[in-house]
Amino acid sequence: MPASRLLHLDAALAWSSPHATHTDRQRIERVNLWRDFFPGDLGTALNQAAVGQTVRAQFAASELLAEPYDAARTRRIRRGQFIGRLPSGELLAPHVGRFYPRTFVRDVPEFFAGDQRPFRCTELAVDSMAIDLNHPFARFDAQVELTMVEDLGHTAERGGRATDLAQELTERGPGMQAAGTEFDSDFFYPEAFARMDPRPDAHFYREPRFVQHLDDTAIGCIRSLYARFFKPGMHVLDLMSSWVSHLPDIADVEMVGLGLNAEELARNAALGTRIVHDLNADTRLPFSDREFDCVVCTASVEYLVDPLAVFRELARVVQPGAHVVMTFSDRWFPTKAIALWSELHPFERMALVVDYFRKSGGFSALATESIRGLPRPVDDKYAKQLPFADPVFAVWGMRAN
Repeated sequence: MPASRLLHLDAALAWSSPHATHTDRQRIERVNLWRDFFPGDLGTALNQAAVGQTVRAQFAASELLAEPYDAARTRRIRRGQFIGRLPSGELLAPHVGRFYPRTFVRDVPEFFAGDQRPFRCTELAVDSMAIDLNHPFARFDAQVELTMVEDLGHTAERGGRATDLAQELTERGPGMQAAGTEFDSDFFYPEAFARMDPRPDAHFYREPRFVQHLDDTAIGCIRSLYARFFKPGMHVLDLMSSWVSHLPDIADVEMVGLGLNAEELARNAALGTRIVHDLNADTRLPFSDREFDCVVCTASVEYLVDPLAVFRELARVVQPGAHVVMTFSDRWFPTKAIALWSELHPFERMALVVDYFRKSGGFSALATESIRGLPRPVDDKYAKQLPFADPVFAVWGMRAN
């Protein structure tokens, strides 16, 4: 058999929807350059690329998918066929614009128990609902960037699974964060913002928690992402801050931290000013209009019970052209996060935060970015159970003039 090359690649899949631009970055390991399917001319370009070099290609809508978009793949089912049951046993009601796994639908021949492929609810009636079975990514043109991280050398073909690069780039969620064009996603219903522990947050956070909630790789990704928005001399708000802020090392940045625990804030050496304030008790920010040049919020947006009020306040306290950046991962305090958060696919959580920006008004140039598939640090306490670092999801908007 001919020899093949094994590669490690950093991949970026970028596209635009009517309301936001999106980028999904991931590490793809042990790509077999001989056997794998590379769309377009990517295989040829990678064969000629050196370590550290980036190759790019453009693809039309559906070109990366096995099944192109087909309007006929929208159908109507009875409401009684939808049985949305969470692992906890709780039953979910369907909502327009939301994605659900096909295993929630009964008595459809091509669906099967455990089928996690998503469909989107596009219409609800008293006794029926319309569902769209097209891939969430099916309508978007895309740009792919592949950077060769490591060339593992040539090896003889010995069989085994061959990674389909197009499938690897588009599966597991890309596209879900894009808002619908014909309908609005229904995220804002009362029970969505209920919490398992309804007591005031001041009670939950009365004792300091000096722990890291993310691994070092994820923290480094967040720090690098924030560095894109920071410049020397900025006045920056670290919203819902804690004992450590994952901030880039940029000189002459004045940091204000707003959080719930005074001891945690006192430990945070990055902060110049520390303010204890409960946004779920009082959504108004204790700052002047246009006071900040940037706002960041790390692993906390999932706890807001009145997010639109808070986002309207964020638009008030930042300068025109300033960015507000939200980052989060797949770890949180379950009893204090809003109920909707745990129901959503990680990519659909980005759609929810995009909706916060959209519906609060005052923001433009919305964007999302995900970073996943990176190796977990070998010295991390979860390294033996979890091979990949905690994923990072980011959503940001710019204060309109």
